[in-house]
Amino acid sequence: MPTPRVAERLQEQIANEFAAFQQYTAIAVHYDADTLPRLAAFFYAQALEERNHAMMMVRYLMDQGVDARIPGVAAPETDFSDIVAPVALALAQERRVTDQINALAALAREEGDYTTEQFMGWFIREQIEEIATMSDLLRVVERGRDAPLMVEEYLARESAGGGGEDAGAPPVAGGPLG
Repeated sequence: MPTPRVAERLQEQIANEFAAFQQYTAIAVHYDADTLPRLAAFFYAQALEERNHAMMMVRYLMDQGVDARIPGVAAPETDFSDIVAPVALALAQERRVTDQINALAALAREEGDYTTEQFMGWFIREQIEEIATMSDLLRVVERGRDAPLMVEEYLARESAGGGGEDAGAPPVAGGPLG
């Protein structure tokens, strides 16, 4: 079972993940309203990933016998100056989440909570991918600032086939059993 300090930090991280879900949804809606469907789809998918990250943590806490709380979050940013600003915000958010995840894993180790430290390993690996993906997208939108349809073309070309489910991912609360 997580120590009280680790459990509290996990509760805070659930809030951070739901805030990221809200922010990515707001970014997706912004691009959708600007008729940039590929950028919108990318961020709608990112939003669902963040929601699932929160629900993985909820499931973990429940499995460990800890009451999981679903927090409220602050309203996301919704006004953006150009096509680049939302992606720059998303990259900054991913860097912040990486710091939060690393701090949580470090706290678990410090507290001798090796089960939670092991659980956080998946999130650490996920953040490496998230920062790389968002960094690449930021470079693309910076180049396509004045030609957003070029960004749409890039996303159509690069996302063909998509990813897939990560068999090593922690279970999601409310997800399939087994």
